[in-house]
Amino acid sequence: MRMRDTFLKPMHPEGRKFVAVFSALTVLLFLISTVLGWIGTGATIWCYYFFRDPKRSTPLREGLITSPADGVVSLIQSAVPPSELGMPDKALTRISVFMSVFNCHVNRAPIAGEIVGLAYRPGKFFNASLDKASADNERNSLCIEMNDGRQIAVVQIAGLVARRIVCFVEKDQEIRTGERFGLIRFGSRLDVYLPDGVQPMVSVGQTMIAGETVLADLVAYEPARAAQTD
Repeated sequence: MRMRDTFLKPMHPEGRKFVAVFSALTVLLFLISTVLGWIGTGATIWCYYFFRDPKRSTPLREGLITSPADGVVSLIQSAVPPSELGMPDKALTRISVFMSVFNCHVNRAPIAGEIVGLAYRPGKFFNASLDKASADNERNSLCIEMNDGRQIAVVQIAGLVARRIVCFVEKDQEIRTGERFGLIRFGSRLDVYLPDGVQPMVSVGQTMIAGETVLADLVAYEPARAAQTD
């Protein structure tokens, strides 16, 4: 990898209009004050990096569930998937990945399968790191059914700053593990509901990389992993 590729990442098309607006405002700020202009330059660079869409190396082995988002695991607990998906009213293990405004916000499918459920629900904008955000905040939910009939729910949740959930996929569409399916502007959270009996292979506080970090293994029999923060 060239040094340039370390710093210059591809930008998702969704971000072009925002970078254009930030750039135009920066020019105006320079006309007013050099200090304000450099502040605008910093904001424009941040906007570009917010919408960055780097390539990811997704593991291909069948049965691996990968993280749908960059960020930090904020919660691992038992919860019932969103009712609008029509999944059984049974508590499953839910892994929540919190994305700060500095994370890459392109979301990727945690597993391959058919999107059998897709539902948007308006709501509030509490801090996405809070437990109540899963129930009260604006959200977009997907139910992915695998070849063996088991289902995984993945939910995009708006946060305190986020005001727009974007979804690129449709119901009945086939999707690959690690395939891009949406993004959220600007700071938010992704919930993944594991199939019944599947144990998480991550822990609270662990850093996630969308499309790369393995959340769980459908064919593993080991207990949920514990971790030490140092």
